[in-house]
Amino acid sequence: MSRISIPIDALTSRMNLSGRFEGLGSQSISSRFANLRPIGEFFDFKRVSKPANFGEAQGRINYNLSYFSSNYAAVFTMLSIYSLISNLRLLFVICLVVGGMYGIGKLQGNDLQIGSWRATTSQLYTTLFIIAVPLTFMASPLTTFLWLIGASGVTILGHATMMDKPIESAFQEEAV
Repeated sequence: MSRISIPIDALTSRMNLSGRFEGLGSQSISSRFANLRPIGEFFDFKRVSKPANFGEAQGRINYNLSYFSSNYAAVFTMLSIYSLISNLRLLFVICLVVGGMYGIGKLQGNDLQIGSWRATTSQLYTTLFIIAVPLTFMASPLTTFLWLIGASGVTILGHATMMDKPIESAFQEEAV
C-alpha cells in the first residue's frame, strides 16, 4: 500500500504563505502594533463585498493579510484573552505553573526550608509537575487551542476575503 503524499508547498505557494511569517519572530511587540490601521478603516462597510471568483478572493486575502496584519494580530490577541477568560481552569493552571516556576527560580538553587522541613529544587519541580499535569488534562487546553485556531481563522480570513481592496491599489497594480 502506497502512502498518500499531499503537496503542501503547492497548496501554500498560491497564497504566498511561505514568506509571510518570516519576520514575525524578530519584531518587538511595540513595533508589531505600531502600524495598526484605524478602526474606521478596518470596519469600512462600504468596501465589504462578495468576491466574484477564487482568484479575486486570493488577491484580497494576500492584500488584506499584509495591509491589516497588525489589526489581525490584535484580533488574535483579543480572542486568546477571551479563550483564557472563558476557560478559568486553564488560566489557573497557567498561573500556577508560571508562579511555581517563578517561586522556585527565586530560590536560586537553594533548598526550601520551612521549620524543620526541607525540600530541594528538584523535589519542588517534581511536585509542581505532578500537580500541574492532571490539572492541565482537566483544563482541556487542546479544545481551547482548536477553538482559538478556528475562531481566528474564520474571523481573520472572513474579513480578509470580504474586504475589497481600496481603489488606489487597483491603480498601483495597473501601473506595474
